[in-house]
Amino acid sequence: MKTLLSLPLSGALAAALLAAPLTVPVHAAPDGTAVVINEAYTNGGSANAVHRHKFVELYNPTSETVDLTGWTLQYRSAGGTGEASAVALSGTIAPGGYFLVQGGSNGGSGQPLPTPDLTTSFNPAGVSGTILLSDGAERLSAPTGSVTGADGIVDLLGYGTSNTYESAPATGPATNGDPRSMTRQDGVDTDDNAADFTATGTVTPQNSGGDGPVPEPTPEPTAPPVSLPIREIQGTGDASPVAGRTVTTRGVVTAVYATGGLDGWYVQTPGTGGDLDLGQHEASDGVFVHSPSAVADVRLGQYVEVTGTVAEYYGQTQLSVRPDGLRVLDEPVEAVKPATVGWPADDARRESLEGMLLDPAGEFVITDNYGLNSYGELGLAAGGAPLVQPTAVGAPGSPEAAAQAADNAARGVLLDDGATTNYGNFANASVPLPYLTPQTPMRIGAPVDFVAPVVLGYSFDEWRLQPTTHLTGANPEDAPVVAENARTAAPEDVGGDLQLATFNVLNYFSTTGDELSGCSYYTDRAGDPISVRGGCLARGAAEQEDLERQQAKIVAAVNALDAEVVSLEEIENSAKFGKDRDQALADLVAALNAAAGAEVWAYVPSPAQRPALEDEDVIRTAFIYRPAAVGPVGESVILQDEENFDNAREPLAQTFRPAGGSPDDDFTVVVNHFKSKGSAPRTGPNADAGDGAGAWNADRTAQAQALVDFAEQLKTSQGTDRVFLTGDFNSYDQEDPMRVLHDAGYANLAPEGEYSYAYGGMLGSLDHVLASPAAAELVTGSDIWEINAHESVGLEYSRHNYNVTDLYAADPYRASDHNPEVVGLAFGGAEPTDPQKPGRGHSGEHPGRGTSGEHPGRGTSGEHPGKGLREHPGDRAREVLQGRLG
Repeated sequence: MKTLLSLPLSGALAAALLAAPLTVPVHAAPDGTAVVINEAYTNGGSANAVHRHKFVELYNPTSETVDLTGWTLQYRSAGGTGEASAVALSGTIAPGGYFLVQGGSNGGSGQPLPTPDLTTSFNPAGVSGTILLSDGAERLSAPTGSVTGADGIVDLLGYGTSNTYESAPATGPATNGDPRSMTRQDGVDTDDNAADFTATGTVTPQNSGGDGPVPEPTPEPTAPPVSLPIREIQGTGDASPVAGRTVTTRGVVTAVYATGGLDGWYVQTPGTGGDLDLGQHEASDGVFVHSPSAVADVRLGQYVEVTGTVAEYYGQTQLSVRPDGLRVLDEPVEAVKPATVGWPADDARRESLEGMLLDPAGEFVITDNYGLNSYGELGLAAGGAPLVQPTAVGAPGSPEAAAQAADNAARGVLLDDGATTNYGNFANASVPLPYLTPQTPMRIGAPVDFVAPVVLGYSFDEWRLQPTTHLTGANPEDAPVVAENARTAAPEDVGGDLQLATFNVLNYFSTTGDELSGCSYYTDRAGDPISVRGGCLARGAAEQEDLERQQAKIVAAVNALDAEVVSLEEIENSAKFGKDRDQALADLVAALNAAAGAEVWAYVPSPAQRPALEDEDVIRTAFIYRPAAVGPVGESVILQDEENFDNAREPLAQTFRPAGGSPDDDFTVVVNHFKSKGSAPRTGPNADAGDGAGAWNADRTAQAQALVDFAEQLKTSQGTDRVFLTGDFNSYDQEDPMRVLHDAGYANLAPEGEYSYAYGGMLGSLDHVLASPAAAELVTGSDIWEINAHESVGLEYSRHNYNVTDLYAADPYRASDHNPEVVGLAFGGAEPTDPQKPGRGHSGEHPGRGTSGEHPGRGTSGEHPGKGLREHPGDRAREVLQGRLG
């Protein structure tokens, strides 16, 4: 039996395919009584492609017309076990007739198809996968292996290394540049994909009108390929002026990728490069040569002549060259010199360097390391600072946000590894990761020095600096860059008598997945569960050994914070598992004390009055503190407001008093965790408007207003107007929720130029510590300790044993995905920071990073021991907010 999702096909197939799975019998007909997949072409548009689009040709061997209304054509990846993607079919196939379904395209190479009977978004992979023809909206689901003789499917083609097939998978194209299709002989179906389909270079798409392949024009007498210098092949625009033509050119080999999937090399015109004036340099002197069958015969520094077809592949100009199109030249030639240029700020100047050898000039820093653990990619930013989220510096849609977005576009570039290897696929996990090791963490913000030339390429909508050879952790000496390791062992000194901190602990659950039923897991490369993926309430570690790894990092980070009060977010709500609500919190405190060697930590118990358990989330907020320095005053308080917090964690408040202090020293902390930015509704006020605020902005804004009201009530009930708002607000600083808080007079205490979170190659703070005017008078300094968001995700406990390089360490680095913030508070004698010290305000006078020069960032005045603060006076925020709303 095959597990399928069975539904009637409505006008919106995507909506229909959301129903629950159902087991349905499947049928295949080897006796000529049903429509078959007759030919599949999966590399349309790739280099060497015969046709620009992928296609599936159906054949009707029966004596009756077949109506395809309600049928679907489906695809699932070679290793997939979930539901297939599907496109709806319509139309009819005459007896003995054909039906041509046009799909997607990999690029611009190849001729148009004969007029398709149906144009779709169908997009199977080129080398391996499963193509399914169904007479309903059923979707291929979890079962794999041979489906021969099963009922319910009209026809199925598994090819390459597919895990689902009829008897055995068919041979597919060898690479994306292999122009062969998979074709049946005379429509014969024996329910054996390997026997029925042949990979052939004779590609013959036919439509229902009997139109076959586009005939080639009557050939004129064969003329030799035109000889052109590389710069005329590249041209001065964003595409080659001679795309589709066969040309001959000469150049020096500057980079070779015989392994790793790029399957080619770069050539550059002899003697070019060096000190270039980008204002005068209009066309590139380098180009990529794609030639899987000849790349093994090419060496760096050779002078070669190549003959091939010009194409644009994912936006990069390249020559597709067969083995007989390569000739190594034995004659003297002037060497290529790396072009010494700063990173161009616009695409036109970048195009003029595409394919050329570069020695990048000027400063570069790492701005994104998320892709290191998957595709061996590093995001770089030209200049001395990483890229910043636009709504961290300006309101969504504002000129300030637009200016920051433009700055990001001008300064960002990827540093690649000369390969297409996906290290997230455990088939590649035995290959050491490039760039990233325990000794070279490649932190965001780290300055980068180029120590070897790189080539500028373009693919998958990104400009990429490629090393001159396929780079892995096995050949680190070939890495073109070195990066500074600027880790610190503790936050900077923020002064004060005691310190207040906030820390998102990334789903710390002491209830592990193996204690529950139904959990699915993320596993390591050996298949051992590491963290919970879904299927149950737990969100953290899979097993006790994984919890111990996670806990060791969190404990190391919290103890090193050296704060006396810490608000926590994303900790398990143990009541959801039938335990005391504070059980996970108590477990963490016990681990902290064990590591400290004494009972130095305690936790604030949950209050008696709290929302009904069914109204609470499985994660919660909490407080821990050091009793020797500070103690709670009275019971904690949870805001019970299910109208505004039905999809978020209710704010939790606690008043504290320094040890030996009086009621005049009391201060209240309210910890928050607002609704996230993800899982956008399609319509309504919480839909993602595409302005940077993300989804659920309306709900977060309402939560911010409810928090302001709650804080006002606390000032009365707790007897102090010193109120700090902490936690994960899931809002960058200039978005509506934060502006509500600024408008109410709460000052953001984050130092200029420091951020708690990294996403999409940009920094910004989702986590904040804010102070009421009275609370701000206590503040001596603040620091965002950049131990988590700035580190690679590969260091997390949840990525343990993902790669042969062991990146895990029981240290603070990447204990979470959010950086903690710590603030110093002075209660007697210490000189506080001036809360009116200007920082990044709302007036628009500082649209980017500290542009005035008067606040270089960290503690600019010697009068206090901590850092200068970013301040948001309520009046200024109110003026700008009112102006923006008209």
